[in-house]
Amino acid sequence: MSTPTLKMLSLGAGLVSSRTPSSPPARSERLARSPVVRRGGQWWLVTGSGSILATDPTFTGELDRFAAAMAAADQAIADLRSQQDDPPAPRPGRQG
Repeated sequence: MSTPTLKMLSLGAGLVSSRTPSSPPARSERLARSPVVRRGGQWWLVTGSGSILATDPTFTGELDRFAAAMAAADQAIADLRSQQDDPPAPRPGRQG
């Protein structure tokens, strides 16, 4: 039985390693509509032919910051929608 091969590739701003044949854990979180997925706390670049583990700390740090910003924006939108669904609160001094 052979061991999985590791290859280093340069992709955009960061170095990534490709690992085959084993795949990352099943639980994943896609970043917006990008080909980037966080699985088990690691960022993966996913294509139709396989996944590539992102290992460059600068690149993965940017992915972490972007994911946090997206989560904050999603939460702000959810908060606004829930406020729209709630009946208006009575205003002090006014009778309705």
